[in-house]
Amino acid sequence: MLTYEESIDWINSRLKFGIKPGLERMEWMMKKLGSPEKKLKVIHIGGTNGKGSTVTYLRSILNEAGYRVGTFTSPYIETFNERISVNGQPITDEEIIQLVNSIQPFVEEIETTNLGSLTEFEVITVMAIYYFAYMNPMDMTIFEVGLGGRLDSTNILQPILSIITNIGMDHVNILGHTVAEIAFEKAGIIKNEIPVITGAKQKEALEVIKNKSKEMNAKLFISRDDFKVENIRTLNRGEQFTFSYSNVQYQNLVINMLGKHQIENAILAIRAAIFLHIDEPMIREGLKKAFWPGRMEVLSEHPFVIVDGAHNPEGINSLINTLQEHFPYKKKKMIFAALSDKELTNMIQPLAKLDAEVYFTEFDFPRAASAEQLFSLHLLPQAKVNKNWKKLLEEMFNALEENEMLIISGSLYFISNVKLFFKEFTQI
Repeated sequence: MLTYEESIDWINSRLKFGIKPGLERMEWMMKKLGSPEKKLKVIHIGGTNGKGSTVTYLRSILNEAGYRVGTFTSPYIETFNERISVNGQPITDEEIIQLVNSIQPFVEEIETTNLGSLTEFEVITVMAIYYFAYMNPMDMTIFEVGLGGRLDSTNILQPILSIITNIGMDHVNILGHTVAEIAFEKAGIIKNEIPVITGAKQKEALEVIKNKSKEMNAKLFISRDDFKVENIRTLNRGEQFTFSYSNVQYQNLVINMLGKHQIENAILAIRAAIFLHIDEPMIREGLKKAFWPGRMEVLSEHPFVIVDGAHNPEGINSLINTLQEHFPYKKKKMIFAALSDKELTNMIQPLAKLDAEVYFTEFDFPRAASAEQLFSLHLLPQAKVNKNWKKLLEEMFNALEENEMLIISGSLYFISNVKLFFKEFTQI
């Protein structure tokens, strides 16, 4: 029987199989495991940005309403186990061991067929489905799409509701180079006669989503057209707003995640909760309690340090807007690292709007961009290269003044490394 470390190593060893879109291997695995996907009550969430936050708002609301909720999200911030969670708490090391030992023989068997090897993401998806079907059944599960939607391994599921948060330019080499092409992949999670909620705004994206919904006879709710948000107020550590839909109005709702884009994520969760007949007090309380690490997360108040996992152009623009709205008087310094397969020019050039001192760095990850590559794309008045982000973070942390703030951003994987290191060095 494998240990926890061996189990994680075995999962990570699947990375070499890369990304292989398609559901054939998942279908084979589900059949072998006794169709666990059919035992789950699922809400399926796709889109470019805001998936994790939307999962969190909805999970928190469902918890308030007394549901036991399982979630499947990616990537993790501090520990692998976060990817499969129960009521917001990661599953245990022992459960990971049990899961890997349960599915490993089948993963090895499929390699002897012409279907080939399961990818890392497929293995983890199978683990989540198996866990919620057999090891710890839930009242509701929420599965976040890994990449795209149409050919994503999570699309083996039959949900009771689908949510497409928004459409932006990410993973363009795999999903397509236009908004319409990307929307086509994301809209692949729309199922026959299963309602869909979307926060997409672009005309081209909405056209694709509308056509797919019509084709699948799926009732579609569009944030932009069907819901009204007003009386928006920026709070010290969150946002306040009033939500209206049809004959429903919830006044002065509060979320404790920073940024107007978080309101957009929250209203998708509110509409999903209304669909599930959850009452206003639970919605209100669930929203207030929701917290998602690595998104405008304050690591330290004095000195003031924030991490944000923005990793595509839309995410960076949301970050810039939030910083300008919430911290207009703070002098801004930033440590930035990103993956090389991202839309780097469109992520880095908008940083000029921030009037920040930016340090480009790099971190130990297979697809990480070099600090020089990032630096070569900037249009900033003050920018530097510093390859040793740990030393840089310590120096900046110790030198930061009361009127200054440090923002660390560019990649969720980078943020994950930063948070672990930050814990270590602030405890010394």
